[in-house]
Amino acid sequence: MTASLPQILDDHVARGTAPGIVGVQGMPGGRVEIVASGDLRADAIVRIQSMTKPILAVAALRLVQEGRLRLDDPVERWLPELAGRRVLRTPEAALDEVGFAMTPITLRHLLTLTSGYGVQVVPTPLAEAMIANRTAAGQEPVAMGAQEWLEALAALPLAFEPGTGWRYHHSFGILGILLARVVDGPLEAHLQRDLFDPLGMVDTGYTVPLDKAHRLPAAYRHEDGELVEIEPAAGGFSLAPAPFDLSHSELVSTAADYAAFAGMLAAGGRHDGTVILDPGSLALMCSDQVSSSTKTDDSFFPGFWEDTGWGFGVAVQTAGEHSGRYGWSGGQGTDFWIDPDGSFRIVLSQVEMGPEVMGLFADVQ
Repeated sequence: MTASLPQILDDHVARGTAPGIVGVQGMPGGRVEIVASGDLRADAIVRIQSMTKPILAVAALRLVQEGRLRLDDPVERWLPELAGRRVLRTPEAALDEVGFAMTPITLRHLLTLTSGYGVQVVPTPLAEAMIANRTAAGQEPVAMGAQEWLEALAALPLAFEPGTGWRYHHSFGILGILLARVVDGPLEAHLQRDLFDPLGMVDTGYTVPLDKAHRLPAAYRHEDGELVEIEPAAGGFSLAPAPFDLSHSELVSTAADYAAFAGMLAAGGRHDGTVILDPGSLALMCSDQVSSSTKTDDSFFPGFWEDTGWGFGVAVQTAGEHSGRYGWSGGQGTDFWIDPDGSFRIVLSQVEMGPEVMGLFADVQ
């Protein structure tokens, strides 16, 4: 007998996976259930980290729908810092073994994580340089504002010619800055007007307002069999005011807010009868958009590409029992996925990704 979502969450709280977990299950037809277990309240405002990526993908595609962006236009029109890119001879090469890139970076490259920028999962001179100039990605919050970060990243060569490889994460930091430049204003304000307000996402943003600080839980990681607090409740990096421009950073959100976003995708891009994402854009977003030649062993963690592809801001199951399912996770223990029949589930904890949290995701999935 398959355990229910509340049973799964209760079991994981009891075994110490997380102090508290919130789960959401949405059904075709718009029915949504939010359940909470342990000490994480149902309306907690949590750090969703990389679950920001699908939101930025939708925001970008809406600008494409409006004709303000095109998928294959060079982004250097708005981001001159990325003109005249240098590219390494091979991803493992020394930093001075470079040539000029023949292909400009496009919006499509950013959405598909094929820009040439990203996490280096094996030791290389480029990986060492990213650590040195504070552009390496990890569980810590971004170390500098958007402009300084972009300039630091642009000072480094690309790992490969745009479109010919795959590296995680940094393309979406660039995407956030690109969107702010295109709309000529603060990214958060644009997202609020264009996406959050229409979807009723009242608690999603780059920081938690001071009057809602009591809803921001502590964050944890597992160390030596114990849960160790790494960020305090009602404080830390995610509490307003922002220390600098966070266009390249990641959002906070709630179960109800993210359910509205996921429910829109599950309903074919519509919300309350309004088209948020047109069918063609949605089809691109949730289907595999990267070639097999980019799915190399050094591109991400081992086994990632088995029956998996990458669309625009989401992973896509390409074979097996759950073929057609798409979604993504956040490093602070959050996850969502949508099935072709319109059902979806969301899991929110505030425990750094590791074997325990991955086990939670597997049980919910």
